[in-house]
Amino acid sequence: MFESVWAWIVLGLVAFVFAVSVGFATRSLLGTNVGWLRTALVAALVFLASWPFAYFVASQARVIGEDGSPQAPLLVVVLFIALAFGWVFAIAIALLVATEALFPTTASNPLDAIRAALHRRRRTKRYLQILTLLSRYGIGWILHERPGWPQRGRGGRGGTPAALVAAINEAGVTFVKLGQLLSTRRDLLPRSYTVALASLQSSATTLPWPAIRTVIEAEIGAPLNTVFASVDETPLAAASVAQVHTGTLLDGTQVVLKVQRPGAGAQVAADVDIIVRLAQRIENQTSWGRDFGVVNLAEGFARSLRDELDYRIEFSSTEQIGNVVAASGSSDILVVPRVYAEASSRRLLTMDLIDGVPLNAAAERLDQLWPEERAALADALLDAVLEQVIVTGIFHGDLHPGNLMLRQDGRLGLIDFGNVGVLERSMREGLVTLLLAASADDDIATTDALLLVVNAPTDADIAALQRDLGRILTLTRYSRAEGSIFSAMLDTIREHHLAIPTSLGMAFRTLATLESSLAILDPDFDMVEKALDRVPHYLRRLVTPRSLLGSVQAQGAVLRATARRIPRRLESISSGLADGTFSVRIRAFAEPDDRWWLGSIVIEAVGALIGIAAATLGIVLVVSDTGPELVDGVRLFAFLGATIGLVGFVLLIRSLRQVFLRHTG
Repeated sequence: MFESVWAWIVLGLVAFVFAVSVGFATRSLLGTNVGWLRTALVAALVFLASWPFAYFVASQARVIGEDGSPQAPLLVVVLFIALAFGWVFAIAIALLVATEALFPTTASNPLDAIRAALHRRRRTKRYLQILTLLSRYGIGWILHERPGWPQRGRGGRGGTPAALVAAINEAGVTFVKLGQLLSTRRDLLPRSYTVALASLQSSATTLPWPAIRTVIEAEIGAPLNTVFASVDETPLAAASVAQVHTGTLLDGTQVVLKVQRPGAGAQVAADVDIIVRLAQRIENQTSWGRDFGVVNLAEGFARSLRDELDYRIEFSSTEQIGNVVAASGSSDILVVPRVYAEASSRRLLTMDLIDGVPLNAAAERLDQLWPEERAALADALLDAVLEQVIVTGIFHGDLHPGNLMLRQDGRLGLIDFGNVGVLERSMREGLVTLLLAASADDDIATTDALLLVVNAPTDADIAALQRDLGRILTLTRYSRAEGSIFSAMLDTIREHHLAIPTSLGMAFRTLATLESSLAILDPDFDMVEKALDRVPHYLRRLVTPRSLLGSVQAQGAVLRATARRIPRRLESISSGLADGTFSVRIRAFAEPDDRWWLGSIVIEAVGALIGIAAATLGIVLVVSDTGPELVDGVRLFAFLGATIGLVGFVLLIRSLRQVFLRHTG
């Protein structure tokens, strides 16, 4: 009994070693990642079959008797059994490669599979929670049809913009931020929805003071009173990923503290994945989702939100906008708060308090101004923004009414610098050219100017693009109901599948969003007309005689440096032609990746040829039935042929696997 137990233990150990060997051989020799569960199952089946196969081979070669006793020298018996196991081993590898080719492994090991399962469980739970919210508030239909067109006519709160806002508030921090983004996109949603979503700018649920204080003290690395004389425990505002409190520095400066919500980073990471998946579902199931490219929109939102979680980026952006406003001379209309490095960090941002009320809540104060004062304020704001976008190239990228504060002194304070755009000089010149053509109502020049700053596909219908742009120029000039020319151009760019640079797209969206702020300041303000009328002025600011002279000098220096090399190169060419040594060398494989690719192809081809040769030689030796007898009835060449054929078989499996990988990759 004891001996049988030990026999089974030894057998189990041998089977385990066999399975591990098969797995490592498959992974290293063939370059294939195979799941260990699959490896264990295949190896166990083949291992069980290897013993009767080895006995069959040894008995047919008459190196063992019917009772299993050796009938030949021990070395010969071991060689025959090893050859039999070798072939069984190769067959196991072939089976693993075949099953992997048909059904690829999704998890590399059990631990990864468990982690992936737990992650899927959490993600699925959150995903179902979001879908339940949409259904509960009666807005699940946005997954199947265009939102708001037409209204569903449901009673109560279901299917209304207010229901969407309520669902987003309940969904949490990331969805509130998404709602804030959508509230500025009148080119994506009807006005009733953007107006409702605008309430998300300051209506997020507040957190208790002890939780906020913990974050502040953790970020400054000291007790609160070492940096701040006081901090108001009642929040000034509650945004999607942060809560804002007023406070006082030790020197008496009035400040506001933007404090990131505890756990916001982890919640955002989970919800961003859900948003992208919802976008994929919407794009797959709805025509409006495909038209608007909601997947690209969701992925861009995810990237920008990750950046906004690091307040050190916003700290630098606030300083940049402050320097731009000061340099442009627009500080008589715009106020940018100072930021304080000693009281700021990754999750905490401290800046000057901008006293005033947001434009979207300043109706009472605006009513006290004369119409001329409101028009002058709108004019000055438009000039300041055009100065940022066209002349300096650094601009506030989110100028919705909630980010503009109307102060008692009549100036406008800028807040929330988490989204700042940077437009390089060449792109600014292209934008000015485009706007100049639009201001002249020239659809041909507008089309040509647009094609200079976007990437058009080879099959783009330029004539149709010109007609659409001409229609936009006519309607927006004579019918304000058509909306912003900038939103209309973005729609046309999307409809014609033109790729617009990210920086230029942000500039267009900034100008389109600005229109709502200008409409609050002056309901009769015609942004399209006034913006286009100002384009020549800013063109002169951008392209000055000094800048033109600098560009000419720079281009001249480049041409001069290039021209100095021409005589030497011509001399080299003429000398080569004269003495017959002129040659042309094509560096088709100059890049390391190209050389690696070529080398891998050569190695695979050589391996395949060696495998074919070895398999062919093995077959020839086996069927030749020549050479000295290794044992009675088995000649040495036949045994060597079976061994060589085994090597060729493994090499052919490797070659076939590589071909499959290239085909599926």
